[in-house]
Amino acid sequence: MTDHAQTPDDADDARDPNARPVLRLRPKKGWRLAEGAPWVWQDELVLDRRARKLAPGDLAVLESAEREPIGLVTANVGATLAARVLDTNPEAEIDADWFREKIGGAFALRDTLYDAPFYRLVHAEADELPGVVIDRFGDAAVIQPNAAWADQRIELLAGAVREVTGVSTIVMNGTGRVRGLEGLPEETRILSGALDGPIPVEMNGATYMADLEGGQKTGLFFDQRPNHAFVARLSKGARVLDVFSHVGGFSLAALAAGATSALAVDGSAPALALAEEGARRSGAADRFTTMKSDAFDAMRKLAEDGELFDVVVCDPPAFAPTRQAKENGLRAYARAARMAAKLVRPGGFLTLCSCSHAADPESFHDASAAGIQKAGRRAALIRSGRAGPDHPVHAALPETSYLKANTYRLL
Repeated sequence: MTDHAQTPDDADDARDPNARPVLRLRPKKGWRLAEGAPWVWQDELVLDRRARKLAPGDLAVLESAEREPIGLVTANVGATLAARVLDTNPEAEIDADWFREKIGGAFALRDTLYDAPFYRLVHAEADELPGVVIDRFGDAAVIQPNAAWADQRIELLAGAVREVTGVSTIVMNGTGRVRGLEGLPEETRILSGALDGPIPVEMNGATYMADLEGGQKTGLFFDQRPNHAFVARLSKGARVLDVFSHVGGFSLAALAAGATSALAVDGSAPALALAEEGARRSGAADRFTTMKSDAFDAMRKLAEDGELFDVVVCDPPAFAPTRQAKENGLRAYARAARMAAKLVRPGGFLTLCSCSHAADPESFHDASAAGIQKAGRRAALIRSGRAGPDHPVHAALPETSYLKANTYRLL
C-alpha cells in the first residue's frame, strides 16, 4: 500500500488558499526575537518551497517551531535579515488605520520634544515602522521607504503622514544602498504638493537650507542637532574649521554662538552654496568662508600652510557602512583624526564623528585616539555625543545606535 503521509510542503499546500503565507522558526532559534528584537535572520527560518516563493515585501505570519503564531512579518527570505515584525497581532491589517496609528504615536513623541515642526518624524524600528525614515520640514515631509513592504504601500504611508501631521508636501526619496538590498530601484518624486526650492530650517540659533529633492539623504541631518549645540558652546570667540561640512551643520551653529570665523570644507559645490545661503540668512556671511575640496587634501594643505583653529570638526560620511568594511573604515577614521588633530591649537577642541553602524563606539574611539596620538598630540575626551531624541533606538536593538560624536580637548 502506498504511503500518502504529508510532507511539510504538502501540509502547507493544504492550507486555506486565502490564508496568509507562513514563515516558521527552526527549533531552538529566534533568541533575539524572544528578547524583544523585531528581526529574524535567514538561518533561523525553515525555508521550504512556499517560503522561498515569497517576494520581498510580502506579508507572512511568523510561527514558532511548534506552529504557534508569533506575529505578522514582512519577508525578504533572500536576504540575511529575512523577516521584520510589523505587528504582534498575526491577523493585523496593514491598512490606512494601521498607518495612522503608527504615525500618530511617532508624531505624539516629537510634538512633546520640539516646539517647531522640524525633526525626524519616524526612525524605523524604534517607531514600529521597520525600514521607514521620515523627516519633517514644517509643511513638508520626506519619506525614505527603504524596505519593500513600505515602498509597495507608499501612498497609504503618505496619506497617513498628511492626515496626522497636516503637511501638504510629501517627497519620496528612494535612494541609497539599503534599497538595493531590497531589490528596489532608485527614484525621487513628489507625491503631493509642491516645492519652490530649499526650505529654511531654524536650529541652534542658525538658519540652514534643506534641499528636499536634490540634497543628500532627506536634505538635512537632524541627528546632529545636540552635537551642533555642544560644539557651538565651545566656539564663542573661536576660529572654527568644519570638515565634511555638508550644508554647514557645525559651522553655522558655531557662528550663531559667536565664533569669530568659520571655514566649511566639502566636496559638494551645491552643499556649500546652501551653506553660504544659510550663513547669509543667519547674518554671519562676513565671518563665513567655504572651500570646495576633497577633505583630506584640504586638511593637508591647511597643515602645510601652518593654519591652526580653536575648534575643528570632522564629520565624514560612513567609512564603515558594513561589517566587511569595518577595518578599512576604522583606518580611515584614524587617518582623519590624525590630520584634523594637527590643525587644532594647543588647548583647542576636536570633534570627530562617525555615522557608521559597523563602527561601534569603542572601536571608533580607539581609532580616533590612535590618530590623535600619531599626530603627536595629547587628548582628553570631554563628551561622547549621540543622535538626538527624535532618533530613538529600539531597546532590543542597541546596534542601531549608529551616530558617534566625540569631543576631545587637545594639548
